Amino acid sequence: MAHSKSPTVLIVAQDGRLTYEAALFLASLRASAPDFEGDVVVAIPNPGPLWPKDPRVSDEAALELFEKLGASVRYFDCRHFGARYPNGNKIEALTTIEGNEPVLFFDTDTLILGDLAKIDFSNSEATASMARENTWPTPPLYGPGYTDIWRRIYTEFSVDFDRSLDHSFPSEHWEHYLYFNAGWIFHPKAHAFQDLMTRIMLWVRDHTPAELASQKLYPWLDQIALPVAITAAGGGRPGSEFDGLDGDISTHWRALPLFYAKASAQQLEELAEITAPNRVKKVLKSYEPFRRMIYHGRGEKVRALFDQSNLPKREQAIRSRIKRERLWMR
Repeated sequence: MAHSKSPTVLIVAQDGRLTYEAALFLASLRASAPDFEGDVVVAIPNPGPLWPKDPRVSDEAALELFEKLGASVRYFDCRHFGARYPNGNKIEALTTIEGNEPVLFFDTDTLILGDLAKIDFSNSEATASMARENTWPTPPLYGPGYTDIWRRIYTEFSVDFDRSLDHSFPSEHWEHYLYFNAGWIFHPKAHAFQDLMTRIMLWVRDHTPAELASQKLYPWLDQIALPVAITAAGGGRPGSEFDGLDGDISTHWRALPLFYAKASAQQLEELAEITAPNRVKKVLKSYEPFRRMIYHGRGEKVRALFDQSNLPKREQAIRSRIKRERLWMR
């Protein structure tokens, strides 16, 4: 499937933390990928009945920075998710894409540290991040198992379940089944993707079948629907052209204390360079966790707690140590 243009990069921002994560993402994109030709959109939800407070970005300096960094700010209405399930807003935000164009969605807690323009999207099928853990489903002892749970969703939407399976893993091993992290998603047709994802998510949420009755749906609802929607579009696990995502081009940092604990020395140097320009610093310092972690040295204190060549195997152990030292911020 050939696409004539670079995908639109889409992120979702709203008032508070996501404002400043979006600013950092855009600063990293412009510093690391100056030749990327695709449009860049910051989608912001409009106030409405699904938001108890106005979700729009209130920091005028941040909005100005978004535009100075080459992003188009567009607003969208939340009809299904809103404050109760913010993860779902990334799907509703796809309505801001003009036409049924290719889209590359990123969570805002991502840094672009390499040249996004190096990725050849022209023949790429739908796919998403494989930087995931075994978070869903958790089959009960006496069933249904992974196969019955996943097959039920594919069947409901007439999608070929067998095509999604990885036979290098045995049946009932979680990696036998297609499962993504939604930290980045590529799809060649934004509106078709938005439509199907919405239908799957609402069906799972509002008409939960017996096979899923024992399963926790939040916060995994988007990740439950994602493999089905991607398979329906003829996509699957990412090909080699996407190797730089979750690699040397992008990193999903999730929480800055974790990034300082785990990042390479080069990545930290790049973060320092990205956040040094005055127009970027002025906005990021408005957010206390960024001010303290990046500009006041708290990040270096976190880093000093760990031997980066011998980090704890479990992330929870890293989090616990940082919290014990009262250095955690997000």
